[in-house]
Amino acid sequence: MIQVLIVEDSRITRDAIESQIAKSKKYVLYASIENAANAEIACLRGSVDLILMDVCTADEESGLKAAAKIKQYNPKIKIIIMTSMPEHSFIQKAKTCGCNGFWYKEYGSAALMEVCDRVMNGEYVYPEDTPVIRIGYSNSAEFTSREFDIIRELAQGRKYEEIAADLDITPNTVKYHIKNILQKTGYQNTLQLVAEVVEKRLILPKY
Repeated sequence: MIQVLIVEDSRITRDAIESQIAKSKKYVLYASIENAANAEIACLRGSVDLILMDVCTADEESGLKAAAKIKQYNPKIKIIIMTSMPEHSFIQKAKTCGCNGFWYKEYGSAALMEVCDRVMNGEYVYPEDTPVIRIGYSNSAEFTSREFDIIRELAQGRKYEEIAADLDITPNTVKYHIKNILQKTGYQNTLQLVAEVVEKRLILPKY
């Protein structure tokens, strides 16, 4: 039987996944925890084959950061990242730290078990794109990767000069990108822009 560790702070989601595992003939629940910071310890206490890891867990602990640590010392453990957030960087971060799959919660827990089967058969299972979110007059699919970099920096409270230094570009280039972003979205200033992208979970700097 495949031992599964669930890391999920939503009781409803956790119950749904546990129910699917209970009905399965190949998976068994190893443990179910709320905080990603405890995932590494849980793995060390027993034999875990598969982790279903939420990104935003209890106490604002990042499932992506926990996954990266686990993959460093035990790359054989399969990890599927789970989220309901449209944050555009999550998929790439999951790939970078070596996670084996990625699942959006709105697809349903039955679909998750299909992803589990494919991952345990050696596949890397990822959605092609992040969900498209409306931001002002535009939508998230219309932003370039550099524009996302700029928005993320703004969401972290960076000034133009700091953004330029972080991204290795000139302050004038930063201003150029911000002007384009505001024109696309129709917002009057960056405060309105940042408030919208954070509220809609398109940018979550903590994770």
